Amino acid sequence: MISVKLPIQSSVLTVMTKAAIKASKGLLRDFSELEHLQVSVKSNKDFVTSADVKADKILKEELLYARPSYSFLSEESEEIVGEDPSYRWIVDPLDGTINYMHGFPHWAISIALEKNDEIIAAVTYDPVKNEIFFAEKGCGAYLNDKKIRVSGRRSIFDTLISFGAKDEEMPLRPHISSCKVRKTGSTTLDMAYLAAGRFDILYFGSNPNKWDIAAGMLLIKEAGGILADKNGKLTSIYKDVAVMTNVNLLPLAVL
Repeated sequence: MISVKLPIQSSVLTVMTKAAIKASKGLLRDFSELEHLQVSVKSNKDFVTSADVKADKILKEELLYARPSYSFLSEESEEIVGEDPSYRWIVDPLDGTINYMHGFPHWAISIALEKNDEIIAAVTYDPVKNEIFFAEKGCGAYLNDKKIRVSGRRSIFDTLISFGAKDEEMPLRPHISSCKVRKTGSTTLDMAYLAAGRFDILYFGSNPNKWDIAAGMLLIKEAGGILADKNGKLTSIYKDVAVMTNVNLLPLAVL
C-alpha cells in the first residue's frame, strides 16, 4: 500500500484515518481476488458480504479501542450505545458494494464522528486511488495533504452533475439534458468529489441512511459547499438533504 502523506491532524482524525487504512487492507486484498476470479453471482455476493463484515469488525475494534465510551452506528452491525451517548461513530465499511462486487474500482470507507447530533469529524478513504478525504468542524476539508474547496462554477451548462438518487427520483429539470451527468454507484465518493470540486452538483434521493452521507455532509460544509432540501432550503438534517452544490449554482440547481 502506498503511504499517504497527511498534514498534522487532531488526535481524533488520526484515530479515524488509521482505522480506515487498517480496514482497507483486507478489502483491497479481497478486491484484487475478485478482479481475477470467475465466480457465480451468489458466491460473488457472499464473498463481498464477508469482506464488508470483516472491515466493519476492524473499524469497530479500532474506533472503540481508542474511544471506548462512544456509541457506534454502522450499516453492517447492530448499534452500540456507549457510556457517553453524546458521542457516536457513524461508519460505512464499504460504500459502493455493487461496484466492488463487479471489480469496478470505485468504492470507499466512510467514518464520521457525531457529537450531540452534529458531525464534527469525517474521513472518507478510497483505498484503490489512495485518497483520504477528511475534515474537522471549523478546520476546513482536505484531500491527502492539500486543502480542498467546492468548485466555483456559476453557469449550469458548465457543470458536471452526479446522481445519487434512484432513477425514478431523479429531478426532471429542463437544464439537466444540457449538462454532463454521471452516476457512480458510491454516494460517499460522490460527496467527497463534490467537496474537492470534481462534481459541481449532486442530487440525492429520499430517506438516505445516516452512514451514507454523514461524513460527506461535513466534507462539503468545510469545503464551502451547500446542503439543501429538494426546494433549495438550506438544511443540516440528513434525511432532508437532496441537493448539494456551491452557493452560486444552488438557485439554478433547484429550478
